[in-house]
Amino acid sequence: MAELAALEDPKARQVNERHGDDHGVNLGKLRALAKRLKTQQDLACQLWQTGDTAARLLAILVCRPKAFARDELDVMLREARTPKVHDWLVNNVVKNNPHAEELRVAWSADPDPVVASAGWALTAERVARKPEGLDLAGLLDVIEAEMKDAPDRLQWAMNNCLAQIGIDHAEHRARAIDIGERLAVLKDYPTSPGCTSPYAPTWIAEMVRRQQDR
Repeated sequence: MAELAALEDPKARQVNERHGDDHGVNLGKLRALAKRLKTQQDLACQLWQTGDTAARLLAILVCRPKAFARDELDVMLREARTPKVHDWLVNNVVKNNPHAEELRVAWSADPDPVVASAGWALTAERVARKPEGLDLAGLLDVIEAEMKDAPDRLQWAMNNCLAQIGIDHAEHRARAIDIGERLAVLKDYPTSPGCTSPYAPTWIAEMVRRQQDR
C-alpha cells in the first residue's frame, strides 16, 4: 500500500477521475509493479479487501482467476465501484474463470444495471468466440426493446453486443445495422481521429471492411 501511495500522481488522478476512477496511479507503472510481484493469490485477496481502487486493480493483475469461487466473484463484482475495476475484473478474471457462463446468465438478468452490464459484456465475448447455443435473434429482440432507455453502462455493453453480432454473424448483420440506425445509440459519440465510432452501424461496417481486406 505504501508503494502504491508513492506512485500517486495528481495529474493521473485528474484524468482518471474524469472517467469515474478514483485513483492516481499510472497504469503502466501499476502493470510494472504487478510484473515484479508475479501471481500471488493471497496477496491479491488482501489487496482487494482494502477497498482502495489502485490496490484492487493490482489485485486483479496478480490474482489467479481460476481460484475464485462463483459466489466470491459475484460479491467482488457488486463491490467494484469504479468503471476500471469493474471492466478489469470482468475481462481479466471472470472471463478466465470456470464459472463465467453461469455468472453471465445470472448477471444478464440482474436488476442492478451495472451488474447486468457485466452479463452483457460476457455475452458479447461469447458472441465473438463461442456463439454455439446462443439465441442471437433473441438477443437482438432484447437489445431492440431495451437498449435505447438503458442506463449508460448497461447501454454501452448492450451496444457492444449488438455490434459484435453484426460483425461476426452475416445472417444477422442487416437486422443489427437496422436496429442501430433506428435507435441511434451513441451516434453522436465524440470519436478521436483514427478511432472507430462506437455507433453500431459505423462500427459494423468498418470491422467487416477490415475482415474483407485481409
